[in-house]
Amino acid sequence: MSMTILRSFRAAAAAACVALATPLFAQSPAGPVVGTVVGTVVVAHGGGPRWDDQVKAMAAQVRTGGPVEVSFLMGSGAKEHRFQDAVRRLVERGATEVVVVPLLVSSHSEHYQQIRYLAGETDSLGEVMTHHLHMAGITRADAKVPLRLTRAVDDSPDAARVLAARATEIVPDARARTSRALFLLGHGPNSAEDYATWMANLRRVADSVRAATGFRSVLVELVRDDAPAHVRAEAVTRARELILLQRELTGQDVVVVPILVSTGQVSREKFPRDLAGLPVVYRGDALLPHAGMARWVEARVRERAGTATTARRN
Repeated sequence: MSMTILRSFRAAAAAACVALATPLFAQSPAGPVVGTVVGTVVVAHGGGPRWDDQVKAMAAQVRTGGPVEVSFLMGSGAKEHRFQDAVRRLVERGATEVVVVPLLVSSHSEHYQQIRYLAGETDSLGEVMTHHLHMAGITRADAKVPLRLTRAVDDSPDAARVLAARATEIVPDARARTSRALFLLGHGPNSAEDYATWMANLRRVADSVRAATGFRSVLVELVRDDAPAHVRAEAVTRARELILLQRELTGQDVVVVPILVSTGQVSREKFPRDLAGLPVVYRGDALLPHAGMARWVEARVRERAGTATTARRN
């Protein structure tokens, strides 16, 4: 082998070693991390300051490797936490793609359709839902990065674990739970078709909660809070009848846990009125605040950005 060829071979081998030693994410002279940085925007319904604060506190616990922002569709914080502003801030913080996580109980709701519209998954949105967005000045984001929409809570195992934790906080004795009943009470949609889909998901959640807690009976029902008055009244009657059947089965007061994102008027005022006079134990603790919901956000981001590598900016 000639000296020229030998020198060329050694140079190529050295270059290969350097390439192997170079980290996947290196900081360029300009500062940004080289590679994909996944930003996350958690989009919630929104309520009063206390309701919103629980969402913000949860988002602060999310660890995806990239920046996280919060957006509200309605309520007092909507104008200060607009979707387009949240996406812009993520891009300014280095995000090269954005995962949109709807903090909603179900993917089958009008609010989920709003988020689909904002994320660019659909160009059609009903007049009422469009009006709600315009009232808060919310528009689509003018971003040059991909937006990837995830599912809502639906039948998430992480949410089931949070509901199980709420129930076991009320009845901590595992042996006592084998003779007690648990009832999961949710808000619910307007349409009958969406109601059926919600219930299909939540029955799977109820099965998971029963397996985790050991309650003798675990049932679920929705009050369809925004539906016409007669529809809601019928839903409440059905829920009350189921609770009374559980009481007859066990001979003990029924534990009721709400399936709500955050505590507010529904958990503190409406549900207690719906349950008035029934043999129940009810605290009203929602999915938030609980660290398990931060784990849920992280799981949704992994699902949607599974083919992209996340990196933390230095």
